[in-house]
Amino acid sequence: MKYMLLMNHAGATGTTHLDEWSAEDLRASGQAMGAIHQELTERGELLGAEGLTGPGAAKIVTHDGTGVPVVTDGPFPETREFLAGYWLIDVESEERAIEIAARTSAAPGPGGRPTAREIQVRPVMDASMMEQ
Repeated sequence: MKYMLLMNHAGATGTTHLDEWSAEDLRASGQAMGAIHQELTERGELLGAEGLTGPGAAKIVTHDGTGVPVVTDGPFPETREFLAGYWLIDVESEERAIEIAARTSAAPGPGGRPTAREIQVRPVMDASMMEQ
């Protein structure tokens, strides 16, 4: 079953503000995430993964089907956290997806302490789900 693991970033108000991390802490976190990425690749579970730019580069588009779409720029001052990236995986069970999300959440942060960042685990819809 396919799942998307959505990695949120707490932003300036949270404990994962990356520009405040030491080079050593960034390296340790990157190595931990890289090890997870490598394992998922070797097991054939990783379908894709990407980091996203911050909300300052985001555009929100709305359109009512007539006229010109409305495009709103970021950043959004009311945003306390934002989607930082995702991993698309294909695993045997929800339990495996949760296991991967837990390892990702526990990746080291400042001082080697786990970041405990929020990771959403969301099933990817398939045709059988649309028929229900």
